[in-house]
Amino acid sequence: MTTEVKQSPRERLLEAAATLTYRDGVGIGVEALCKAAGVSKRSMYQLFESKDELLAASLERRTSAYVATLLPAADDDRSPRERILHVFEQVESESGAPEFYGCPFLAAQIELKDQSHPASRVAHGVKENLTAFFRAEAEQGGASDPGLLARQLSLVFDGGSARAGIGADQLTGLIAPTVITLLDAAGVR
Repeated sequence: MTTEVKQSPRERLLEAAATLTYRDGVGIGVEALCKAAGVSKRSMYQLFESKDELLAASLERRTSAYVATLLPAADDDRSPRERILHVFEQVESESGAPEFYGCPFLAAQIELKDQSHPASRVAHGVKENLTAFFRAEAEQGGASDPGLLARQLSLVFDGGSARAGIGADQLTGLIAPTVITLLDAAGVR
């Protein structure tokens, strides 16, 4: 017999915010979030200062799982080139799912516009860390200009996941050859 542990109102709100904002956008109303979480508005405002704070906490909570899915393990013994390609293999694989709407962190930044918004700051940090990962791997792989390559890889990542997220393109057979071209041009081993 399995015992189901009931999530706290806070956990239910964070989960509802992650699911609904990813699917429907950050403009989702407080009432819809509270209804999906089974929590009153009063309880939500006791747990979070504002909807903005809830959105930021929801993105923050999602970060570690997102990074664990996307990036290779730190002790992974593959070459820098293979480690970079791993990231793009992951996004290509995820992009085939019907519930894929692109990178949740990029989507939040685009929708919010305000880079000082708490959720934008969380998303910006995640995106900066991905670029830093690319740069570190590019340096290890002997790239001629690691900073430029890292920015190019971030551009391909964001563009590819955004296009796949809106159904404008499929990444299979497109994203890996694009990344390989960049890696070859930069001399990454």
